[in-house]
Amino acid sequence: MPQRTQNAAPRPQRADDGMLVREGLSSQAVAERVELGLTNAASSTTSRSVWAIIRTHVFTLFNLVLGLCAAVIIALGRWLDLLFCLAALSNVVIGFVQEYSAKRQLDKIALLRRDPATVLRDGRSVKIPLEEIVLDDVLLLSRGDQVPADAVVLSADGLDLDESLLTGESDAVLKHPGDRMFSASSVTSGSGAVRVTAVGEKSHASKLANEARQFAPINSELRASLARVVRWLTIALVPIIAVVLNGQMQAAGGWHRALDSGSWQDALVAAVSSVASMIPQGLALMTTISFAVAAVKLARDEVLIQEQPAVEVLARVDTVCFDKTGTLTEGGVSFDAARSLMPPARDDAAGPGGVVGTAAEADAREDVLEPSPEAAAALAWFGADPHANPTAAALAEGFEHPNPAQPVAVLGFSSANRFSGVEFPDTGAWILGAPEVLLAGEERAAARGHAQDLAAAGMRTMVLSHAPHLVMADTGPGEKPRAAQTLPEDLEPQLLLTFSEQVRSDARRTLQYFQDQGIDLKVFSGDNPATVAAAAGMAGMDVSHGAVDASALPEDGDELHRAALEHSVFGRVSPHQKKNMVLGLQDSGRVVAMTGDGINDALALKHADLGIAMGNAAPATKAVSRMVLLDGQFSRLPSVLAEGRKIIANIERVTNLFLTKTGFAVMMGLALGLLAWTFPFLPRQYSTADALMIGIPSFILTMLPNTRRYVSGYLRRALHFALPSAAIVTLCVVGLNFYERTLDPAESTRAFQTASFIVLVLVGLWVLCVGSRPLTAVRLALVLTMYAGLVLVLGVPLSLAYHQFQLPHASLFWAAVAIAAVGSVLVEINFRVHTGWLRRTQPEAFLADERSHEH
Repeated sequence: MPQRTQNAAPRPQRADDGMLVREGLSSQAVAERVELGLTNAASSTTSRSVWAIIRTHVFTLFNLVLGLCAAVIIALGRWLDLLFCLAALSNVVIGFVQEYSAKRQLDKIALLRRDPATVLRDGRSVKIPLEEIVLDDVLLLSRGDQVPADAVVLSADGLDLDESLLTGESDAVLKHPGDRMFSASSVTSGSGAVRVTAVGEKSHASKLANEARQFAPINSELRASLARVVRWLTIALVPIIAVVLNGQMQAAGGWHRALDSGSWQDALVAAVSSVASMIPQGLALMTTISFAVAAVKLARDEVLIQEQPAVEVLARVDTVCFDKTGTLTEGGVSFDAARSLMPPARDDAAGPGGVVGTAAEADAREDVLEPSPEAAAALAWFGADPHANPTAAALAEGFEHPNPAQPVAVLGFSSANRFSGVEFPDTGAWILGAPEVLLAGEERAAARGHAQDLAAAGMRTMVLSHAPHLVMADTGPGEKPRAAQTLPEDLEPQLLLTFSEQVRSDARRTLQYFQDQGIDLKVFSGDNPATVAAAAGMAGMDVSHGAVDASALPEDGDELHRAALEHSVFGRVSPHQKKNMVLGLQDSGRVVAMTGDGINDALALKHADLGIAMGNAAPATKAVSRMVLLDGQFSRLPSVLAEGRKIIANIERVTNLFLTKTGFAVMMGLALGLLAWTFPFLPRQYSTADALMIGIPSFILTMLPNTRRYVSGYLRRALHFALPSAAIVTLCVVGLNFYERTLDPAESTRAFQTASFIVLVLVGLWVLCVGSRPLTAVRLALVLTMYAGLVLVLGVPLSLAYHQFQLPHASLFWAAVAIAAVGSVLVEINFRVHTGWLRRTQPEAFLADERSHEH
């Protein structure tokens, strides 16, 4: 990471730097560098490519299996039996549209940051697009400019640089000729000329961004569990397909007869119907729809979801890490108070040596005073000065009426001397500067110690001093008189001024919410540890042990990982330390979210389970994040957490239904295949049964409110309920087959398929009934509506024709109803056994269910 200038040796200047600073590059030199490709053109990618989004949603195992099934149906010309593909197609389209929309929105945001640069060429200053900067160009920088490429300083006039996007440290760094500077830094005061030393992909910021930009899929438990189920099925499908296909051919009279008579086509369609029903495509669709609806809902609240599972991941997070500057704070300072030079009497609230622990404690001390009118007018002038640095500019918050007199002389701020000044004809000279400069000397040791105590509490401190006149510089004939960079000998300190970080107004409330939810909080900042601790304290975190100085820790290893686990507030953290601390927390089993805005945060955001970028973040940081808070409001996160919890809880509920369906599809296919009995459903019949039992209800259930807290291991819980339920459904359908074959043969294949449909749907709807509990008014209405749907499917002539249904004779019909009733009782027993198992083996999940029911 870039080091502060004070700690790095200046680079030697080249022999031709003197000419460069006067003339810049010639047009010929620029053309030569452009021809060699030595320009600042770099990848402006701010999000995943379209191809990456397509690949994520299209190329899955589950789509491959369904695609092959669809190919068979299309080849046979059975177009009405392709309904099972709609879920898979919808899943792909919805997922792609949502993530592509997020990509377009993010790309538009990034375009707002491409301001032109001023360069010196052929002795003239010109403005050019950033990508047209070439190696060795002379950049002319002034306050407010962002450094577009790595460079070395040629000349500087009080050139201060904000490197917080790269280092996380908010204090400005003074640059001298020969010092290095890095792209993405910003000029906070002064001006200078710099020679470009690295452009494009070779710049420091681009290297960080490129490392961060390497895409890795988000860790979604919902998708991972679904992928695991599909993987198990895919491995088992080859033997299952062989058993099912052979069984259907045998049911058609054997392979030889089926091939000769053409009945192999019906057998193949039955086999496809059986295999397609084994894939939980509806669960994938419901998951995608839930993510997409959440993304649209959160977008209205200025939260951009770049990858669908991001909402779910926040609901699983148990550790939230965040940067200070730009995340916990607003990246600036605010005026706190004017204080007396001498400390008040020590009391018990002070720590050892009189050092208070937090800015709040410092504010409670009885040293605040009201400046004299003359001093207040001078402070207002410093705050209104258009050339004031950010700290002095904050004085405008507390002092609104500058001295109306025209200044006799003005002493500009210098980072080297750390003071500025102004002289008025009526009140004399006023000097504003650092305590260590204006309070030097043994006679002012007590005042200096007081300033140090306030600084240790995280407050920024300045001193206002008074003198009759400023020291004037010697000037040549005809030159305008100007103040010298020298302190007057008769300078008298008047008061201390304290400034505090502008902690985001929503930070305390948001952090308290996370703490109430049992989520561990970590601050990883590149700033001074005392400043970090003060800001964290003002935001409501426990900082009784202070902040850890990460510069004393290794870049990686067990010591760094232990520190990340044991402590909560860190200062002087490098970008790679942030990343490695996140990885260390993950290795310890934590689910980690990381928020930030600077390039220094990009690596940590990329490797966290969930990276969250603030709306004003660097483009590279937003590119690697999974979620962007467009308005930068930290308080958006609780609503995202609530939305994620709703998704996980509702998806777990419908997973019970979908895995039951997948389970009985596999068991039924194997059982009927081994018995060489015809699969009793056409694909269109099975699709309708699926819609009544699962498809339509699951869509409604996933949209309903649910406050259940996340408990890991939902797939195990779902399988514990689903597998016995699937076995019950299979026994009912196979039992009806046995009854029809041995005791009461159907009049036709259509009548038998209709009776099997009745058994399947009635038992499946009782699975829906127990899976929807507690039966609120909405859920009860949903279940009753599905029963009504069954009646309509069997009673409307057009439906009977489409499904090729024929109502069975009375004895077969009542046998189907009786078998379905027995199956429903068995499903009820299984549900009660499952509830008891949860209470014994997973009490946390059981209690979460109970609390959500009460809510």
